[in-house]
Amino acid sequence: MILDQLVQASQQRVQKVPVRERVKCIQQARKMTTPVLSFEAMLAQPGLQLIGEVKRASPSKGLIAAEFDYLQIAQDYVAAGIDAISVLTEPRYFKGQLSYLQAIAQTVSVPTLRKDFIVAASQIASARIAGASAVLLIVAILTPVQLQAFITLAHELNLSALVEVHTTAEIKQAVAAGARIIGINNRNLKDFSVNFATSCQLRQAVPAECYVVAESGIQTATQAQQLAAAGFDAMLVGETLMRAPDKGQAVMQLRAGVRG
Repeated sequence: MILDQLVQASQQRVQKVPVRERVKCIQQARKMTTPVLSFEAMLAQPGLQLIGEVKRASPSKGLIAAEFDYLQIAQDYVAAGIDAISVLTEPRYFKGQLSYLQAIAQTVSVPTLRKDFIVAASQIASARIAGASAVLLIVAILTPVQLQAFITLAHELNLSALVEVHTTAEIKQAVAAGARIIGINNRNLKDFSVNFATSCQLRQAVPAECYVVAESGIQTATQAQQLAAAGFDAMLVGETLMRAPDKGQAVMQLRAGVRG
């Protein structure tokens, strides 16, 4: 299963870093006072916000961007009026790097999200050090104890936690663990199949006090309008924007008929 491979690869990367260094990373992040742009404040804005993803490759699609000027892509997104930027930092399957996130966070004027397969507290801390505003936490790869601890740590470090789910049961787990932001992934991480209907089907299971983000498989203005009508606060779009020759035009097309 692809997800198992992704998690294993992430665990191996973490284990290559000496425990002392991981502890030092967490301590450093706890001492940081540098403010970060608020991811939750972005979600609180009226209408449907657009989170654009900077992604070079994926396990299901292979290489998406042969030419990958990640800073230019981020700047093009911001110029088009995007509300936040998600940066893939997983190196093996998505060809990402934490340094991409750091450079983008230092350059743009919108919140940034570290998107990775986070399995250790040090990965959350390193996201804070890199300048991220938020981290992705995936319910399917964490125990309830881990999920609660990671959400708590993120909040302690002044980071938002976008807690990703794919089922009603996972929504309940996320809420029980203290999630304030729920990301409904239309992609099944077990086989990487995508069903856009998943997000709208699960939307009503998310408590009113949580922000909710739709992820994956969003390609058209009509879909964006459906998400807005269903009460989503934001949509996270990756491949559609990454494959677009004109990022600004692609953003405008997705936003047709919706605010954000």
